[in-house]
Amino acid sequence: MLPHRHSRTVLPKVSRTGKPIAAEAVQPLKEDCGQTKRSPSSPQGAAKKRSAFGDITNANKNQQLLQKKKEGQKAIVKKTKNVAVSGLLKNNEINVKRTQRKVAILDVAVDVVKEEKVSNEVKPKEVKAKAETCVEQPLPPNVEDIDKDSLDDPFSSSEYAMDIFAYMREREEKFVLSNYMESQGDISKEMRAILVDWMVEVQENFELNHETLYLAVKLVDHYLAVSVITREKLQLIGSTAVLIASKFEERCPPCLDDFLYICDDAYKREELVAMEMDILQKLNFDINIPVPYRFLRRFGKCAHASMETLTLARYICELTLQDYDFVQESASKMAASCLLLALKMKELGGWTTTLQHYSGYQAMDLLPLVKRLNFLLICQPNEKLKAVRSKYSHRVFFEVAKLPPLDVLKLEESFQS
Repeated sequence: MLPHRHSRTVLPKVSRTGKPIAAEAVQPLKEDCGQTKRSPSSPQGAAKKRSAFGDITNANKNQQLLQKKKEGQKAIVKKTKNVAVSGLLKNNEINVKRTQRKVAILDVAVDVVKEEKVSNEVKPKEVKAKAETCVEQPLPPNVEDIDKDSLDDPFSSSEYAMDIFAYMREREEKFVLSNYMESQGDISKEMRAILVDWMVEVQENFELNHETLYLAVKLVDHYLAVSVITREKLQLIGSTAVLIASKFEERCPPCLDDFLYICDDAYKREELVAMEMDILQKLNFDINIPVPYRFLRRFGKCAHASMETLTLARYICELTLQDYDFVQESASKMAASCLLLALKMKELGGWTTTLQHYSGYQAMDLLPLVKRLNFLLICQPNEKLKAVRSKYSHRVFFEVAKLPPLDVLKLEESFQS
């Protein structure tokens, strides 16, 4: 854990003679009722007076108009004190004519509004046709409505869940990665794997959400796909990506000094800020990249998977972050394959019609990727990459990293049956 920063001590006040002043003798100045307090972050100078919404609406303009009208009425009264009675009668006649004109104009305006309202009214047949188009399509047979039980939960957004994940599937096509390591001359796949392993430790130390970790890795990959860098900047890119992802995903993201601290003060504040600007500009500030973790939660709900089975799927998915060979896979397909392998390892059945409907993948479509994921579990881990396996070897994560992988022949037989 990071050490706590020392708070600044408050020194006692000293008078001009050099003697300390007692705290009770120091009386705070009384503030005027019309002034507001200034926060430490506000600009120097006197506090600006304003009423609620006064600066962002036409409230000030209305007050100025009322003030001008009052001043004008006072001036008229002063002028008409010494005017003859006949002059007053003429003024009254003129005012009556003006009011009559205004009333006539208002009547015409009301008639126009009524006509527009009648013309804009929708006919009953059109209303019925629109209602029929808004009716949700019925689900196919043997497909469960997984959002039915979450209608009373406002945080689940069950009414918009299908639209949200359909939108995420569309955005996947925009963030397809190419083999960018071919254009990188100073860094390699092994260096990227070590960087991701370090980012996993950062996520654990700061207790960040898993979505933050996945998004940070995506930001690194997409930045490396459009920028050629040196190995000295690789850790700076990783820490800056975690900073950006924390601002996007976390409620209380770590401050900039924390990221300088975890880099062992290898970089300056100006370098971190400049790298943040460069990453955002190179990615056109479009950092809402679909990640497998979100799809995995959705698919786990479809399968009614227990927390242990879902954790096993998350462990497999997090292992792929370090392996460059899985960079080009889409987020939804990766999540579906990790869950299917976890179901096979726990002997909980195969790919149901509900999973096929909500994921958009059939079991045979996922077989090649499932085989690669199972081989990832079989192969000996790299001694330099211990963060993910040690993390999921803890009892908090049900020690899923200690589970044995499936035999390749047994896995193929389970798909054929």
